[in-house]
Amino acid sequence: MDLFSTEPIKNILPFDGVANYHGAILDSNECDYFYNELMKTICWKNDEALIFGKKVITKRKVAWYGTKAFSYTYSGITKTALLFTDHLLQLKKKVEKESGETYNSCLLNLYHSGDEGMAYHSDGERMLKKNGAIASLSLGAERKFSFKHKESNQRIDILLERGSLLVMKENTQTNWLHRLPPTKKVQTPRINLTFRTIV
Repeated sequence: MDLFSTEPIKNILPFDGVANYHGAILDSNECDYFYNELMKTICWKNDEALIFGKKVITKRKVAWYGTKAFSYTYSGITKTALLFTDHLLQLKKKVEKESGETYNSCLLNLYHSGDEGMAYHSDGERMLKKNGAIASLSLGAERKFSFKHKESNQRIDILLERGSLLVMKENTQTNWLHRLPPTKKVQTPRINLTFRTIV
């Protein structure tokens, strides 16, 4: 797979799911602008998770926004959405135009360096639209992203470049896990916006 091709990469999954990689949908100036604005204006908080009944606080920071004050529960913790900011609405419009989908909420992740990542998981919470699209927009540091099939364990890796869009949909969450592996090679932050639909 040529990750640096100017042609959009369509479905990067070989079977049992759809993960369309659109490449960069923002130019360099837009990447810098939105990265800096989101760093300053988003209400970032350390993420919390219940693991074996014990509350764990992560280094990674998160924020949850939506068209209204949706409640969203994952890893045993319930969050209430803040209303979309103007910057997030601008990005939502771009992502919707590119992906051909609509979204009513966004979970943002802030990884301060390559030391911070995300373990294998699938986004199958009951409040999410069944087989709905989840659009992942990357700002800041480029990072490797991995898929692993739940039955065959086949793995697919992709480099998510700054300003790029990856859209997971249909039965992807049912059949595939995904993660952001930690790396010592990256020393700068990455902001990841995951637009989704709460029902």
